[in-house]
Amino acid sequence: MMLIVTLKYVFVILRADNKGEGGSLALLALIGRRLGQNRWSPVIAMLGVIATALFYGDAIITPAISVLSAVEGLTVVNEGFARWVLPLSIGILVGLFAIQSRGTAAVGKLFGPVIIVYFLVLAVLGIVNIAQAPQVLWALSPHYALEFFLIDPGLAFLALGSVVLAVTGAEALYADMGHFGRKAIMISWIYVAFPCLIINYLGQSALLLVNPAAVENPFFLMAPEWARLPLVVLATMATIIASQAVISGAYSVSQQAVQLGFLPRLKILHTSAKAAGQIYVPLVNWALLGLVIMLVIGFRSSSNLAAAYGIAVTGTMFITACMLGILTFAVWKWHPLMATLVTGAFLIVDGLYFASNVTKIPDGGWFPLLVAAVAFTLLTTWATGRRLMRERLHEDSMPIDLFLKSVGEKVKRVSGSSVFLASTIEGIPPALLHNLKHNHILHERVAILTVLTEGVPHVASKDRRDVEELGYGFYRIVLHYGFMDEVNIPAELANEERAGGPFLAMDTSYFLSRQTLIASNRPGMAIWREQLFAWMVRNAESAMEFFKLPTNRVIELGSQVEI
Repeated sequence: MMLIVTLKYVFVILRADNKGEGGSLALLALIGRRLGQNRWSPVIAMLGVIATALFYGDAIITPAISVLSAVEGLTVVNEGFARWVLPLSIGILVGLFAIQSRGTAAVGKLFGPVIIVYFLVLAVLGIVNIAQAPQVLWALSPHYALEFFLIDPGLAFLALGSVVLAVTGAEALYADMGHFGRKAIMISWIYVAFPCLIINYLGQSALLLVNPAAVENPFFLMAPEWARLPLVVLATMATIIASQAVISGAYSVSQQAVQLGFLPRLKILHTSAKAAGQIYVPLVNWALLGLVIMLVIGFRSSSNLAAAYGIAVTGTMFITACMLGILTFAVWKWHPLMATLVTGAFLIVDGLYFASNVTKIPDGGWFPLLVAAVAFTLLTTWATGRRLMRERLHEDSMPIDLFLKSVGEKVKRVSGSSVFLASTIEGIPPALLHNLKHNHILHERVAILTVLTEGVPHVASKDRRDVEELGYGFYRIVLHYGFMDEVNIPAELANEERAGGPFLAMDTSYFLSRQTLIASNRPGMAIWREQLFAWMVRNAESAMEFFKLPTNRVIELGSQVEI
C-alpha cells in the first residue's frame, strides 16, 4: 500500500496525466504525442493495448469479488443465510449497473457519505483490536517482510498473490482521473483511505494474534456480535462505490479506445454538464453486467474468485511501470540515475507480484487472461482493419487536383451545400465519386470533411477547425477533436465562416460512405480476423448518430471493399 498505491500511483503516476485524463491509453497518447513516431512507437503502442485489455479483465472481476465478499458476511451473522448470498449478490450487481445511466455524480451523492462512515468504522474497529495486542504495531516495519523471505522464500513468494488483494484498485485510481480529478484522489487517499485501511489491517492481524480461529473471516469477526449485521450492510454499500470506480474506468478507457482508433464507434452519453469526463457507455455497461453475473454464478464464492483475482491488475501495473520508465527517461527527462532507481524499484515490486499471481492461472487466473485475450484481439483487429481499409480506399482514390480539373466546370451545379465525410485528408471520398457517377450533379458548395482525433483529451474550440479553399466551390475542412471530446459536426460547421459562410441546417446535405467489407486472401490479416473486422463494422454505431448529423439530411452511398 505504501510502495504501489501511495508512492507509485498517487505521487508519481497521477502526475502522468494527459491534460486531466488518466489510464493506459491516455498515457500511450501522452508518450506518443511527446516523442512522435520512432522505432519504439509500435512497442509502446502494444504495451498500451495489452494494459487496456488486462484492465477490462479487472473491470469484470472487481465488482464480482467486492460484492460477494461483503454479502458473505451474512454467513458470519448466521450460517443459515448462506443460501441467500448468491441471489443477493446478483440482485445488488444488477441494481448497481442499472443506475449507471444516472451518472457517476448521482451514484456518488447516493453512496458517497456511506464511504466516510465506512472508513471511520474501519479505523474504530482497527483501534479496538490493536488495543488487545499492541505489539502488532511492529508490523509497520518492512524488515519483517524481508525476514519472511529469508526464512521461507517459497511461501513468501506465494503469499504475494494474496497480499496483492489489498492494492488491486490502484489502476482504477489512474483510469478514473478524468471522473474525479487528481487532487481529489490524492487527498482522499492520503488523509482518509490509506490511514484507515492500515489501521484496520493491523486490527485484523491483532485479532488473529489473540484468536487464530478468527482466520475464517477476520474482517467481520473484528466487530462484536451485535454489530456484525449492520457492518455487512455498510460493507455492501461501500463495495458499490469500489465497483463504481472500476466501472467508470471501463467507460473512460472505452471512450479513449474509440477516439484513438482501437474500437468501433460506440454510443457514449455524457451524464454531467459540468464534468466532461463523466460518461455512460450502454454497450460496455450491459456487457460488463452479463460477464460479472456469469462470474458470480461460475465461481460462487469470493475465496474462489480470489484465486482468479490479481493477475490482470498486476499485469496492468507491471506494464504501467514499463511505460513509466519511458516517460521518466524520454518525456520528463529525469536524471538517468533517478529514473533508473524509481523505474527499477517499481518494476521489481510489480514484477514479483505479477509472477506470484501467475501461479493462480490453473485455479481461476485463466478467466481474466481469457477476457484480456478477447479484448486484445478486438482492439488490434479494429486498429489493423481500419488501416487496411484506408489503404484499399486510397488505392481507388483520385487526386483532388485531377478531380477538380475534370469536373469543376463541367458538372451541373444545384443550390445548397453538401458535406462529404472522408476518412483521410487526401484524395476524394468514395461517396463523392459515387454520387457524381449516379446523379451527375454537384451542389454549389461542396465540403470534404475529415475528423481527426489528436493525442490530447480536449481541443479548444478556436483550434478545432482547419479550412482550405480548393476552387470551383470546393473546400477541405478538417475538424480536430481530443480523445475525450464529443464530436458534433453540424455545430462546428454552423460556426464556420471561412468556407463561404456558415452551413445552415436546412440547406446542407451530408453524404456518408458505407463500405461492405469482403474478406479476401490479400496480404493483411488472417481471414477470420477480416471476418471479425467486417462484423465489427456492421455493428458499430452509425456515423450519423456518432457525429450528431440530422437524420433527415443524410444520404448514405455504399460500395464493396476487399481487405
